[in-house]
Amino acid sequence: RCEGRVEISHSGGRGTVCDNDWDLRDAQVVCRQLGCGAAVSATSSASFGQGSGSIYLDNVNCTGWELSIFQCSHRGWGVHKCGHSEDAGVVCSETILLTPPGSPLPMCQSCPALGERQSYASTISLVNGRNRCEGRVEISHSGGRGTVCDDSWDLKDAQVVCRQLGCG
Repeated sequence: RCEGRVEISHSGGRGTVCDNDWDLRDAQVVCRQLGCGAAVSATSSASFGQGSGSIYLDNVNCTGWELSIFQCSHRGWGVHKCGHSEDAGVVCSETILLTPPGSPLPMCQSCPALGERQSYASTISLVNGRNRCEGRVEISHSGGRGTVCDDSWDLKDAQVVCRQLGCG
């Protein structure tokens, strides 16, 4: 499984997240951000061991739909009332192979076979709308961009895109 203490790399250093207000919605966002599937549990009290160095986030409060923990509200960058005995962790439903130091994204351990959908390597955006939550759906994949055909497109498809973009 993809599990462990939540750590953030920033400006060449590493820091942890405090467990104050840490819950399954926060863990869901971390698991999604890492490409690790759904959150199984949000752990507290340094259940995966105490980190060292900085504590970057405290009182994290996610709705559960954000694409990144940095979109969630929190006390302020580097502002905390805790020690490393309160480091937060996650247990996610899927498995990944950790990347070498300095790599920007995790690598999938049980990746789809060639020819199967590989959505983890793509990004989605809305263009030509009045705001970031409306517009034509475009997908970036392997250095290229394209649109989505509207054949069989319906409200359920649109709702997935909206959730993926943090638009409700």
